[in-house]
Amino acid sequence: MRGARGALRFRNAEIRSRAETDRTKEGIVSGMHAPSNVSANTTATRWTLDPGHSAVGFSVRHMMITTVRGEFEKYRGDVTYDPAHPEATRIAATIDVGSVNTREARRDSTLRSDLFFDADKHPEMTFVSKSVRAAGAGNLDVTGELTIRGTTREVTLAVREISDVKLDIRGNARRGATATTTIERSAFGLTWNTALDSGGVVLGEVVTIAIELSLLAAA
Repeated sequence: MRGARGALRFRNAEIRSRAETDRTKEGIVSGMHAPSNVSANTTATRWTLDPGHSAVGFSVRHMMITTVRGEFEKYRGDVTYDPAHPEATRIAATIDVGSVNTREARRDSTLRSDLFFDADKHPEMTFVSKSVRAAGAGNLDVTGELTIRGTTREVTLAVREISDVKLDIRGNARRGATATTTIERSAFGLTWNTALDSGGVVLGEVVTIAIELSLLAAA
């Protein structure tokens, strides 16, 4: 009888182990579930943004006659990407708004003030993806939540020119891409403006965001 019970325990353990192996093969880990619109059989790779070879820029019309450009110098981000399952892509990024640089110190100080980013109270802007759809070979439209100055709005990044994996001179795996979108700054509480005597206003409403991505395979 004792031997029979031992054999039964062994058989039950074997069944549980086999079931767990089957779930792992299907891409399902205990306590985690693939999103309903994402295949469980993905081989997604996690990538981290390399600030030394990337750029986060923006541009806006000034006095209705020219376009002023700037960038943020401090940021970080993570991307999970499987070219066979682009809908499984996940992006999360954080930008230090205090690192804004428009090549004019007085203007940068104003942008950090409560007239614009209010960097003391809201030191970071963030983007977290919610859904992704393929937009042709090597292209994605990534919809997510952009938060600026404590206000969150949904925006869509046009991610284009996703490169194949390349090894750099140190043997690190890399991917590259570009991402662009436009926002209306007043939707995020960036409402400052003033009228011009000649008509019009000092600052345009639409801001174009342009990002050059260099991604390193996460260790």
